[in-house]
Amino acid sequence: MIPASTKRTTLAAILFLAAAMPAYAHVGVGATSSFSAGFAHPLSGLDHMTVMIAVGLWAALRGGKAIWAWPLAFVGVMLVGGALGMLHVPVPFVEPGILASVVALGLLVALAIDLPVSAGIAVIGLFALFHGHAHGTEVPENASGLEYMAGFAAATALLHGVGIAAGLGLGSRFRRLARAAGAACAAVGVGLALGVL
Repeated sequence: MIPASTKRTTLAAILFLAAAMPAYAHVGVGATSSFSAGFAHPLSGLDHMTVMIAVGLWAALRGGKAIWAWPLAFVGVMLVGGALGMLHVPVPFVEPGILASVVALGLLVALAIDLPVSAGIAVIGLFALFHGHAHGTEVPENASGLEYMAGFAAATALLHGVGIAAGLGLGSRFRRLARAAGAACAAVGVGLALGVL
């Protein structure tokens, strides 16, 4: 068993490392004015898929209210971030925040960090704001972006559902598999930070 202090120190170190490295993977990439483009976007990027599934896995590992509250918080705050991006309201550290989310959420699953539901909402909400803002800034000036954001929200909820179903389906007997998936998510984040993925 890994001591809690070691878990916290490792998590903090990786978050600081990830925050110092820009991802530059979002702004101005792809079509962003239709529901289908918005729906396809989270399914086309490793960073999106790993984060969205990790939220679902973490919620399933935590159980209780987290199963619905954490995914709902992510989608809701992501939409707020998208609106801020469309309105050109600046949010600092968006790209490093996205990269940090891949590593951090992977570690939260891998280490099975058991936060109170409200603390999990805060962590997830912060990362969701970055994801939403990045995508809101991609919407062309001549498009409303509402269809795109609706598509992105639907795909995000679907990926959360995949993570929840996998986490609950694995059950406590196979908890190590869910944690291994979290470790893989964190490894993807490190790979993105180092530019090897």
